[in-house]
Amino acid sequence: MAGVTAFYDRHPINEGQILAALAREGHRVDALRPEHLFAHDQDHYGGLAAVDRLIAAAHIAAGSHVLDACAGMAGPARYIAHRTGAQVVAADLTTSRAIGAARLTRRVGLERRVHVVNADVTALPLADGSVDAVISQEAFLHVADKTSLFAELFRVLRPGGRLAFTDWLVFPGLEAASALRLQDGIAARSLLSSDSYRQTVAAAGFADVGLRDLSAEWQQILRERLRMYENMRADTVRDLGEETHRRYIDAYRFFVDRVGAGAVGGALITAQRPSRLDH
Repeated sequence: MAGVTAFYDRHPINEGQILAALAREGHRVDALRPEHLFAHDQDHYGGLAAVDRLIAAAHIAAGSHVLDACAGMAGPARYIAHRTGAQVVAADLTTSRAIGAARLTRRVGLERRVHVVNADVTALPLADGSVDAVISQEAFLHVADKTSLFAELFRVLRPGGRLAFTDWLVFPGLEAASALRLQDGIAARSLLSSDSYRQTVAAAGFADVGLRDLSAEWQQILRERLRMYENMRADTVRDLGEETHRRYIDAYRFFVDRVGAGAVGGALITAQRPSRLDH
């Protein structure tokens, strides 16, 4: 997984960039509240409305125990805990992001409700049946072994627990050379078709697998995010260097172009671990 961790070690959205943006807005970084972060720490498509959609799909409420798999900077995990009162485990493979996520969580006083762990989502340090819901956003493309991934998510969910996540899909127009470039540029290690995704989730034991295509909705979001990353040049160059900024923009522009061409798309996927009565 070195390609994935290297990609996120050099990602434009990071702890330093978030704190710099808050400082420019006039916030004291030693006196932050959770809502101060929400405009800056949602490193996924659709902002808080997309997290609200997952909250509803996963039936998250006060007292729920939730896993955010591949949580990144833990922005969605903090929002879920703050909005609903749930307890959230935010698991991410990249050590630098897990450390940054934990520090941001402490800064806004949510460390008792959001527990950040540096872990591989195919081998989680969680007990069997210990969470009520699992969510994730646009991250499972980075996990090559999706069979092990969904077996592990099934294991940690309680019987009757819900799975709700968004991820990228591959369509027939994606050429092999383009797939390799996406793997190199954005660490896209495994892209599945809609049918393959349904089959893979169901094969892990999940029931009621649903898939809602979000490709059209995400096309505009992607174009806006490309402009956002271009406008973040000063922070990215300061923290990571000009070459990293250029390489990221080139890779992201190629990704946006593939989505615009209909070779890659996205989806919201939901499922449930059957209750014991269903067996």
